[in-house]
Amino acid sequence: QVQPVESGGGLVRAGGSLRLACAASGRGQSFNNYIVAWFRQPPGKERDFVARIRYYSGSTDYADSAKGRFTISRDSAKSTVYLQMDSLKPEDTAVYYCAARRIGDQTYDYWGQGTQVTVSS
Repeated sequence: QVQPVESGGGLVRAGGSLRLACAASGRGQSFNNYIVAWFRQPPGKERDFVARIRYYSGSTDYADSAKGRFTISRDSAKSTVYLQMDSLKPEDTAVYYCAARRIGDQTYDYWGQGTQVTVSS
């Protein structure tokens, strides 16, 4: 099984950018045969889907709130998925989680610990 590990969160001003990374930890681990997604949970709210990538093909999907501002991508050599976030808004403030599910499974069974993103106005 794969263990996602996030990095790259921080504090940024509105209009700025951040890039989050999600690495497949463990020796020999890879996101091959997985779909990898980013979710976020704002303070006091439920966790919501942001974007996902089918690791084997590179095809992507986005929540409406992320379209045009966020880009999910992968680096197979590094077994890492990225979330490039541009034109950030204060409402993007949240804990961002990386999750993975095996192709064919319905639920994301593998979750990272989360990374805080704070956007100041």
